[in-house]
Amino acid sequence: MQNMDPYKSVGLDNLDPFFLKLSAEIVPTPITSLFNLSFVSSEIPIDWKAAADIPLYKGGDTLDPNCYRPISILLCLSKVFESQVNKQITDHFESHLTFSAMQSGSRAGHGCTSATHKVLNYIITAIEKRHYCAAVFIDLAKAFDSVNHHILISRLSSLGFSNDCLAWFTNFFSDRVQCAKSEGLLSGPLTVFIGVPQGSILGPTLSSVYINDVAHAAGDSLIHLYADDTILYTSGPSLDTVLTNLQTTFNAIQLSFRGLQLLLNTSKTKCMLFNRSLSAPAWPSSITTLDGSDYNYKYLGVWLDCKLSFQTHIKHLQSKIKYRIGFLFRNKASFTHAAKHTLVKLTILPILDFGDVIYKIASNTLLNKLDAVYHSAIRFVTKAPYTTHHCDLYALVG
Repeated sequence: MQNMDPYKSVGLDNLDPFFLKLSAEIVPTPITSLFNLSFVSSEIPIDWKAAADIPLYKGGDTLDPNCYRPISILLCLSKVFESQVNKQITDHFESHLTFSAMQSGSRAGHGCTSATHKVLNYIITAIEKRHYCAAVFIDLAKAFDSVNHHILISRLSSLGFSNDCLAWFTNFFSDRVQCAKSEGLLSGPLTVFIGVPQGSILGPTLSSVYINDVAHAAGDSLIHLYADDTILYTSGPSLDTVLTNLQTTFNAIQLSFRGLQLLLNTSKTKCMLFNRSLSAPAWPSSITTLDGSDYNYKYLGVWLDCKLSFQTHIKHLQSKIKYRIGFLFRNKASFTHAAKHTLVKLTILPILDFGDVIYKIASNTLLNKLDAVYHSAIRFVTKAPYTTHHCDLYALVG
């Protein structure tokens, strides 16, 4: 890697988005003209197709490149342009009911919590009927980086996009380059022939369109898609029937993904049998590419276990919150009262709030553990003694 001017090398302009806000009374007219010219000519400025990829650590071996997710840093104006295009095409998709009802990725009014809640409602209903319920959590290997441009353009054509629109998207994907950026150093640029940029505005929407039709292969089983996270699930009074149906559907889904040139990450694709009172038999050998020894899976940010106790999820929340509270207490002399209040509001509460409508069915014993760490956060803000009753703590912070 060479130490070079990153903006000149990869086409980045070092333009802070805040600058556009400050110059909002001046820049709209020339920017609008530039955007309209791109639509009319079906071309995008070549500099807008350059990206610096920053490696985002996902966990695991820090020396293993596969443990990092590449996030593309694009030009400010190109992202503004993409946001305008994205709004137009998403409005088109929603008005023409393009997305499957089983697709939540890149859709207004849909999110991780609503998607997980929909799946959990089905599983809980099956359990209440004393049915067996099994699910396969499918993980795709480098899904964003594996999108085939020709297949995607063909998909957009089948959705009624005009020839001018198709020409614009074809140009959007052509002549793209990227380099790796780390600690101020840049690698040499390489041409990108496949995939959609992670970190772009259009990338998630186009990826959702790319895999949308996979839902048709689910058959009698249910499926839910969220970006590159896919879950298959089915239930019934007979365990053999449930597992047979699930295996058949899983095979069909694998073929659909192969047709899109997407590969399963077999080490992270898991099967789980949900039950609270029924006997849990040994996993049959007929379930292929699955590992039945794992009884926890992180689905859209929430750890699920086979009995839906959420014990693993709450344990992770505890650990994350305790780590942050420890840091806050060690540095409490550096913060004003207002700063403490803001820090807890911005760094502690979001952890508890995310997915709370899902894990609220956990036992009071487990939920009380979260109360305990939250009370510690309040004591950090208020300097209240450890013996202060929790009702008094809540009163102190409103």
